[in-house]
Amino acid sequence: MTFSTDKAVTTVAAPAQAGLHFTPFPPTKGAARDCKKLAAVHVDRATPGSIVGGSLFETMKASSPRRAADAEHGDWMEKHPSALTWFEAALGAAKGKQIVMFLDYDGTLSPIVEDPDRAVMSEEMRDAVRRVAEHFPTAIVSGRCRDKVFNFVKLRELYYAGSHGMDIEGPAKQSNKHVQANGEEVVHYQAGREFLPVIEEVYRTLTARMEAIAGARVEHNKYCLSVHFRCVQEEEWNAVEEEVRSVLKEYPHLKLTHGRKVLEIRPSIKWDKGKALEFLLESLGYAGRSDVFPIYIGDDRTDEDAFKVLRGMGQGIGILVSKFPKETAASYSLRDPVEVKEFLGKMVEPTNGDGPVKAA
Repeated sequence: MTFSTDKAVTTVAAPAQAGLHFTPFPPTKGAARDCKKLAAVHVDRATPGSIVGGSLFETMKASSPRRAADAEHGDWMEKHPSALTWFEAALGAAKGKQIVMFLDYDGTLSPIVEDPDRAVMSEEMRDAVRRVAEHFPTAIVSGRCRDKVFNFVKLRELYYAGSHGMDIEGPAKQSNKHVQANGEEVVHYQAGREFLPVIEEVYRTLTARMEAIAGARVEHNKYCLSVHFRCVQEEEWNAVEEEVRSVLKEYPHLKLTHGRKVLEIRPSIKWDKGKALEFLLESLGYAGRSDVFPIYIGDDRTDEDAFKVLRGMGQGIGILVSKFPKETAASYSLRDPVEVKEFLGKMVEPTNGDGPVKAA
């Protein structure tokens, strides 16, 4: 697979200062929100007595854990066993191969919280990720914009793919022991740059529209937008969707998807977390090689694109983070970020005196 420069794939010179590959990003601005207070400021509005077929409303409700918990958990676990319980089996195929780690952020490295700006990872988790990155090339792949993810993680040795993989940057190759290529370069990719003015315009419009719905919030992730409804009363979820769909009628080149209590607005281009995974493997020099073992850990619907890529490759494993049964292309599961941290720890802990899980 190739990524041509006419599709905004670029490789740029690294900063002159040795060892510095990312410029510090400014802290997130704006006061934190309290869902309970917002919910108390309820705005009465008439809601339809029935849900129109094809609406995201029922899908949003179905994504709620209490609905998913009705499924047969035991049967689901047989198909997607714990990556901790079956650690040796899960990593057995990685022996003698180069492991490459891909990690989602929200719900994977940090817990899902009411206020997205407070989704802070623990120091223990940061240390676990740091130790993994010492042994294997490691990337954070998130729907958040790249600078926000970096502000949370604060590890310069990682690769960061923000905005669902549409904005990628990694450390200079000469400083990364995992990359064999020569030259003072950084991995850099930006898809859909022509959509930036449109995204900004839709952000302003939606922000104004959501002021009428208590608890609704629009997050600007540079190449995409996230409309959070975690703090919105359930009877108003349909109103959130209607407002979003109403705005997007004027923008046919944008698409609407959904995640965990969030609606995602992205450019209608063939790029997602799966494409980001493929791009990073190629940038690292591992495309088309049989001695590579990618591991992708994520909790959201958008991570399914990456899981499907791994299934198509027939290499590596996808691990879904979820306490409840969900339809997924992942092979294994972990319950929550606590188990993710434990899994990462097992990746690098000594085993029979042989050291961490071996890379090629």
